[in-house]
Amino acid sequence: MSNTELETTDAIATSPNGKASQNGSASQEGKEGRATSFRRHSFANGLKLITKEVHAAPVVSFWVWYRVGARDEHIGITGISHWVEHMQFKGTQTLGKGQIMQMVAENGGTLNAFTSDDWTTYFETLPSDRLDLALRIEGDRMVNSLFDPVEVISERTVIISEREGHENDPDYLLNEEVSAAAYKVHAYGNGIIGWKSDLLAMTRDDLYNHYKTYYAPNNATVVVVGDFDTDELIGKLESSFGAYDPSSNLPDVRGTEPEQKGERRVLVTHPGATAQVQIVYHTPAASHPDIYPLMVADALLSGAKPLGFGGAGLGHSARLYKALVATEIAVSAGSYFALHKDPYLFMLGGSARPTDDHEGALRKIEAGLLDEVRKLQAGEIVQDELDKAIRQSRAQFIYSADSVSSQAYMFGFLESIHTADVYDEALDKLAAVTPVEVQRVAQQYFGESNRTVGWYIPSAEGDSESVGEGSQDGVAAGVES
Repeated sequence: MSNTELETTDAIATSPNGKASQNGSASQEGKEGRATSFRRHSFANGLKLITKEVHAAPVVSFWVWYRVGARDEHIGITGISHWVEHMQFKGTQTLGKGQIMQMVAENGGTLNAFTSDDWTTYFETLPSDRLDLALRIEGDRMVNSLFDPVEVISERTVIISEREGHENDPDYLLNEEVSAAAYKVHAYGNGIIGWKSDLLAMTRDDLYNHYKTYYAPNNATVVVVGDFDTDELIGKLESSFGAYDPSSNLPDVRGTEPEQKGERRVLVTHPGATAQVQIVYHTPAASHPDIYPLMVADALLSGAKPLGFGGAGLGHSARLYKALVATEIAVSAGSYFALHKDPYLFMLGGSARPTDDHEGALRKIEAGLLDEVRKLQAGEIVQDELDKAIRQSRAQFIYSADSVSSQAYMFGFLESIHTADVYDEALDKLAAVTPVEVQRVAQQYFGESNRTVGWYIPSAEGDSESVGEGSQDGVAAGVES
């Protein structure tokens, strides 16, 4: 597998057996009383549905999002969510190995799956008169995947090879060590693909039990965007997904990262061609209002980033490029702020130009990155620059939803980490960010005691030409496919 209009909110009551039941009342407004761009529905077994009808072309994108990812894992089973995702293509009781891909291709569609820190998702985008095929596939593998022991053994080799491929990427190696140092308690420090020792040790029963625990209607959201009728779809889902029993043993994530008490530093030495530095700061979860000034701070530093499938980098006129790349201190530099369900990290990074003095080059890049942080903390933000960063951020949000597939991704992604209502609130909240707010979040979160710094220094061992040179800006995004 490869690596996110009117709303109708069906009020939910709790039935005597503990399951959610449909109240039947409907609203065309979101949380704050304004019209929204999508419609919600909930089923008695806890399954959630988000839909948006778009009849401009005969295409529909059907997604199922499970609220399980790396945050739900622990040492011993790290990487299990990603491995389960792979096994979902290896056959069910009625669909043989490879048949899912074959059927979707024969019907003119595309499909994929992704695992992140917070969620796992599967989708098919098809001609709208083939929507029933997506329902059949996803309804079947929610409960009927086989996890054949032979396929488990085969996929273990595939995933370990995938991990070993990542280990040839300096950016991946550095990011893995920095994240592990930044997180002492929370599972975000383990990464999505998992530690190799766990990949070697996990069993078929580990995988199957994980699947049976988390792949349940009350842990899933179906998102559908495109050319279809919502009421008709609800009826079809009721007779398929709606017939499944909810899980009664969904575990809570209990690990809460304590406040960091001082700067942490890590050093990675490995064959490679490019020295790199990465700096990360703990920042709040997607439910926190400070995500909007933090998004703007990211845009000021290295341009606004796409949230979904669309958009493109917009960083050559931003601060880090001007301060570090244009001055030839670094070959690349950037920042990265990703929305997560739990408190995550704001990242800065840079890659050194070719030199024999790796340590000297990294000291200069680190000093340059921290100087740009200091400027934000000092309030050195002119209104024109802020306005440009906000325009970029709002544009990226729009670009990230420029097709039925990308809109469905946005709805599901936001619902999985907080709420899809962010889709309709974000543009206004970004537009309202002020220089004072950016200064405040820089002072609050970008302190020395809240940061972890990592250096990657190429060693003289091995064939450096066979080793990847990292990302273009020294920071990494986290989704595995």
